Amino acid sequence: MSVLFVTGTGTEIGKTVTTAAIAAAALARGRSVAVLKPAQTGVTADETGDAAEVERLAGPVTTVELARYPDPLAPATAAQRAGLPPVGPQQIAEAAAELAVSHDLVLVEGAGGLLVRLDAEGHTLADAARLADAPVLVVVQAGLGTLNSTALTALALRHYGLDSPGIVVGSWPADPDLASRCNLTDLPEAAGAPLLGVLPEGSGALPPSAFRAAAPTWLTPALGGSKAPQRTATVSVLA
Repeated sequence: MSVLFVTGTGTEIGKTVTTAAIAAAALARGRSVAVLKPAQTGVTADETGDAAEVERLAGPVTTVELARYPDPLAPATAAQRAGLPPVGPQQIAEAAAELAVSHDLVLVEGAGGLLVRLDAEGHTLADAARLADAPVLVVVQAGLGTLNSTALTALALRHYGLDSPGIVVGSWPADPDLASRCNLTDLPEAAGAPLLGVLPEGSGALPPSAFRAAAPTWLTPALGGSKAPQRTATVSVLA
């Protein structure tokens, strides 16, 4: 895949760190990477956005931000409140295609979840992924409640006719409870797609050099990593 959309089952669940891990693994294999953030919300002009955070953690990637809105809201609402034009799916798909011409991998990180509104017409990241004809990776939570939100996101992906390579747990707790441990087995069933990675809690706080060294071990080969498939991964994570 040359273009991969990264979404989540909600906000603040590890999409940016997951995007950085995939970028770091690709860079380690000698691939060129671009990170596209269509709508950055909740960040002022002089603050660091998600794309810049990916670059800090992963290394030398091309970063592109299509729009930035200061309020920490859904893109459509944030754009309206700021009196700025929204970002539409066609603009996102075209930007991804342009970056794909000169990069081996383009990662498109959404805001919030798959169906968060981008504009007043109700377009979403799913519309952009469909126009780009690109697969969508889903970042999920580890604990109680994640099965329902994961299944709903998978249902939406099927509704839009979108492919998904799988799911990644964006923050695996240092002391996982029973629900989290069971969810490693149950999440792929809820998603109808394989578990492709498990990122340890606090990964984004690692020094960049440590992050880059460890990132491939958190991801399976499907995302450019070295982690064993789900069954073996479950044993190692729970040990």
